[in-house]
Amino acid sequence: MISVSLPLIYSNASCGGKGLGVPVNFEGSQFVFSQTWNVFMSVGCNTLTTVNSIESAVVGCRSKCAGTSAAIGRYSACLGRNECCQTTLPFNLQSFSVDFKEEGEPQGCKYAFLADRSWFLRSNVTGLYDLSLNDTVPVVLEWGISNKTDYELKLIKQAYGLAYLSSFRCVRYSLYGFYRSEMPFIQCYCRPGYRGNPYLTEGCQDINECEDRNLCPGTCVNKRGSYDCVTGRKTAILIGLGAGVGGLVQVLLLSRCLYRVVKKRRELKQKEKYFKTQWGLLLQRHLSSSPEGNVAKSKLFGFKDLEKATDRFNKDRILGQGGQGLVYKGMLTDGKIVAVKKSKLIDKENVEEFINEVIILSQIDHRNVVKLMGCCVETDNPLLIYEFIPNGTLYRYLHDPNEDLLVSWDTRLRIATEIAGALFYLHSAASIPIYHHDIKSTNILLDEKHCAKVADFGISKSVSLDQTHVTTLVRGTFGYLDPEYFRTGHFTDKSDVYSFGVVLVELLTGQMPISLLREEEERSLAAYFVISMERNCLFNIADTRVMEEGKKEEIVAVASLARRCLSLIGRNRPMMKEVAMELEGIRKLRSSSSFQQNQENIKAAKSRDSHFASSKSIIGIDVTTFSDVQPFAHCESW
Repeated sequence: MISVSLPLIYSNASCGGKGLGVPVNFEGSQFVFSQTWNVFMSVGCNTLTTVNSIESAVVGCRSKCAGTSAAIGRYSACLGRNECCQTTLPFNLQSFSVDFKEEGEPQGCKYAFLADRSWFLRSNVTGLYDLSLNDTVPVVLEWGISNKTDYELKLIKQAYGLAYLSSFRCVRYSLYGFYRSEMPFIQCYCRPGYRGNPYLTEGCQDINECEDRNLCPGTCVNKRGSYDCVTGRKTAILIGLGAGVGGLVQVLLLSRCLYRVVKKRRELKQKEKYFKTQWGLLLQRHLSSSPEGNVAKSKLFGFKDLEKATDRFNKDRILGQGGQGLVYKGMLTDGKIVAVKKSKLIDKENVEEFINEVIILSQIDHRNVVKLMGCCVETDNPLLIYEFIPNGTLYRYLHDPNEDLLVSWDTRLRIATEIAGALFYLHSAASIPIYHHDIKSTNILLDEKHCAKVADFGISKSVSLDQTHVTTLVRGTFGYLDPEYFRTGHFTDKSDVYSFGVVLVELLTGQMPISLLREEEERSLAAYFVISMERNCLFNIADTRVMEEGKKEEIVAVASLARRCLSLIGRNRPMMKEVAMELEGIRKLRSSSSFQQNQENIKAAKSRDSHFASSKSIIGIDVTTFSDVQPFAHCESW
């Protein structure tokens, strides 16, 4: 990691600052803005500030004022109140620009910046005035080895003198780290118990944990990469053996034996500890008490079995990365293929999401929801085991330029109906109503028959029958986030309806949920679609495959349904039950009309064969009947 200085970014030139939203770009280098060490902050009253990256990923925050000018306070106190707000960065951010949007009467200058979190603690910044005096703030960059293209891999091999890239390894006592399997950087980290530079030979050096006198209640014995705590008689034995130089060999042999015994006992106690934690017992009790025939046929897997299934979590087995951790492809001893999600380092928030996903999925039994087969709680990184869904995400099939498959109109309509049916089940038919909370095309998986499977329930919520909403910190994905939820913090079943509306528009148009190539007011696909509908330009933005295969009335019907789902007022949106029924009706009508048209074509062909000489007028009528659909006019009114 390195620290650099970047200027504050001001909303306009009259503020006197040096930066006016000029993009900061490290594209083409090995540097990324550290998500772990940096935070994005915006200062100014009633302002929505967004960070825009080239990859169309957008994050941002909103600040409000309480009527009087208040000090910004310390970094930890800036949570959208007073004159500032903050948010975290996306993975692998290499370039960004900042947009300011006034929300109310203009109230002076606004500015924003990326900064090292620890800088707030080290510096004497206590108020808005102090911040505005700084020309620059420190920002942390992280460095990684490129993993993007064959050409770049070749350069890496040449630089390191490697015959094969697969022979590249981080140095001794270090390990690989990845942002995401599809992201362009490989990074090395020192293993626990070591510190130093993992890119240099012998760069990771053992640290003496025993320097911390409060670490052990008895005697601390340092060892390579770790330490042991010994008490009572063991302490006396070690002291006695260490007193004589002649007993040094005996001490070493005894220490080796003690180490093996202590290590084995520690592993057993560690497993017992994980099972005895609140979340371990909760999972075990919940899985054992779930009804027969449900996901509770799932079980508690052993860590060694999962290590074997994933070839020790080999990086070549990585399928992708979700919000909670990496997902690996594995094969169990019975030959069944599974997906294993390895959670990130556990903190309180990740533990709650892990438990939440297990409990939510154990209540669900639906063919269009990914099935949880079990979990493992024998390590400090819990593991979830799912059925393997082979064809990736709906997002990839709609937006990946390297994807050869062109999704037909029939397939898009079926996928939309399946997603709507799954959400209808979650909202109305499950034993306890469930709000998904993060519906998007990357959370829709496609199986071997390209049937939809709704996935990723980490931030989903179960609600009682008498609840109308849940109040949470605003979480979700820009482009799919319900604007009413964003304003109020109240998440309802209609919030899922809004997110589904965005996915439905993706299926109709084939366009990205967020695009910096569109005008500012149309950057979100939802806004772009609604504006196009108001201008009667639906057929100009519809996907080419949809226009070629879909009937005009079908496309209009689906678009009108999507428009209702995207209403800014939640109560005006339809229930998922209505959405599912309407889509099913459109599919049945399309299927019925296709069958009738095929029968008419067959009948007409037989008639022409038997009465060719006397049927010229009939043929003419048939031709007119099947060619009376006129080309769609540019932005025509319907």
